[in-house]
Amino acid sequence: MKLRMMDVRDNRAWLKWGFDPTLAGVVLTLMILGLVMVTSASMVVAERRMGSPFYYGFHHAAYLGLGFLLGVAAYQVPNKFWEKISSLLMMATLVALLLVLLPGIGKSANGSARWLNLGFMTLQVSELAKIFVILYLSGYIVRHHESITTQWMGFLKPLAILSLAAALLLLEPDFGATVVIMATGLGMLFLAGVPFRYFLVLVTLMGLSLGGLMISSPYRVKRLTAFLDPWAYQYDSGYQLTQALIAFGRGEWFGVGLGGSVQKLFYLPEAYTDFVFAVLAEELGLLGAMSVVILFILFIYRGMKVGLLAERRFDRFAAFMCYGLTFWLGFQAFINMGVNTGILPTKGLTLPLISYGGSSLLAICFALGLLFRVDRDNRLYFKREAGLVKTK
Repeated sequence: MKLRMMDVRDNRAWLKWGFDPTLAGVVLTLMILGLVMVTSASMVVAERRMGSPFYYGFHHAAYLGLGFLLGVAAYQVPNKFWEKISSLLMMATLVALLLVLLPGIGKSANGSARWLNLGFMTLQVSELAKIFVILYLSGYIVRHHESITTQWMGFLKPLAILSLAAALLLLEPDFGATVVIMATGLGMLFLAGVPFRYFLVLVTLMGLSLGGLMISSPYRVKRLTAFLDPWAYQYDSGYQLTQALIAFGRGEWFGVGLGGSVQKLFYLPEAYTDFVFAVLAEELGLLGAMSVVILFILFIYRGMKVGLLAERRFDRFAAFMCYGLTFWLGFQAFINMGVNTGILPTKGLTLPLISYGGSSLLAICFALGLLFRVDRDNRLYFKREAGLVKTK
């Protein structure tokens, strides 16, 4: 441990930066690419619905600007503050998830009650829930690390809170957010050192439960059937997936050119939200699609490294917060791209920083502010260790 810390202190090229340039470059590239693709994928729809081809593009840019301010605000707050209020934030999350389900308070769309009307915008509570669950689990792991790794009850207590949040999400219903939150929580507990046998039992039970949920609801059965053989249902439940696959086929190696997508012309539903990756593949080809995959792989690598360095300076809350935030965004990106390519059933999850969605963008920018704050603290700590800055 001490040797590894010396390796970091001796890396003057790394220490001279006040932030991770690779991580910042990846995030900025994804943001710009997202703005371009949302504008391109939504122009025809925006023209018909709103009378302006740049309506969704302008709104996406506005949310990015607001998200940037929110991320800067999160960056200014010490991590100890989030650690102190993590349990309160978890309680607020459960209350908000309950309020969404109440008639007159929650807002419904397409058969789902997922939003709270704040007047100037509608807030999708599940997006904030992803962050607050991560903060809560990070605090719990720090406080109860020994019991988590040695006792069943220490492991089951946080799972009970996660299960309650998952149950409220399923009532909306929001199966995609449920999967992301549960997978992120389990990933964090695994990194905390929970014995593998605990996971083996839990994953088996969860697999059976999720399988039961999928086959108990007709619309989920329809999605699963369409996923297994979309071409047999190409004019029904498999319509979205077949249109997405056609987009990938048209894109070939280098794409048909930016703005040249045919599938966005009312063939592919949700072309600028859940299925923007398919439009990107059609316009920019396999080269563009693989570039996005590489960017997310780089993001995961750098984000996990920020967490690792926080753990080396003995800030376990910051470390597990980074692990959780990185896992969440990486896993959600994997699901979205998997859905677009037909690897996974339709989940209704956005592609982080690229898909259109106000609540999603704000939550992600807030999470990035937290991540960059930990990176800043890491660098300041190791600069002091290396004697590059004076210790007060």
